Amino acid sequence: MTAAATLDEVCVVACAEAWRGDGEILASPIGVVPTVAARLAKATFEPDLVLTDGEAYIVANPLPVGRPPEHKVIEGWLPYRTVFDVLWAGRRHVMMGATQIDQYGNQNIACIGDWERPKAQLLGMRGAPGNTVNHPTSYWVPNHSRRAFVERVDVVSGVGYRRAAETGESATRYHDIRLVVTNKAVLDFDTPDHSMRVRSLHPGVTVDEVSEATGFPLVVPEDLAETRAPSDEELRLVRDVLDPSGLRTSEVK
Repeated sequence: MTAAATLDEVCVVACAEAWRGDGEILASPIGVVPTVAARLAKATFEPDLVLTDGEAYIVANPLPVGRPPEHKVIEGWLPYRTVFDVLWAGRRHVMMGATQIDQYGNQNIACIGDWERPKAQLLGMRGAPGNTVNHPTSYWVPNHSRRAFVERVDVVSGVGYRRAAETGESATRYHDIRLVVTNKAVLDFDTPDHSMRVRSLHPGVTVDEVSEATGFPLVVPEDLAETRAPSDEELRLVRDVLDPSGLRTSEVK
């Protein structure tokens, strides 16, 4: 009998679920937990998912994070210049981080404070604007707090639902903010006005805890579910194959 799942393993499975039903598209996970999650999805319920080795090869077999793989089953070549051909066609689903995220899915990874004189410089815009208007995007936020879930982001890096709608058809053709996974819950925007709602709570977490850690009102459905636990096979893959060094634990608060 496999030992009970830990919080980091629940988060891995919750992130993996973001790619369920995607089929043959490029998964682009950013961070340890999303990377383990994407590889878990491909190894179990989403075998057609396209994954790279983190460099330029498309690989078929699940590779471990944080250590050189013993072998790669190479299916194709995806150099950096060709990623944009996939990106612009909507055939990619990225899971990014978010230093700040608001009620309608606007994300900030650029800076904290005023744009001209920021208190803290972060990553910059990076690919967030292009990602969010060209293909599905999900977010992994390992520390669910009012510092991250804010009423208004300081800078819009990733484009949320209202901002995309205001921009017009060119920004909404492929726009799809799929899931936000945190160390407390899974959230989505499946509401009439695309405001954030609680999709599921991780085991032992209450609605009050999530609400208190969020800087804006959340939509809470009556039939609120608990985030599903990993199966024995998923736990085996995570612990023995995909992340035997346990790097995922350092990312979950």
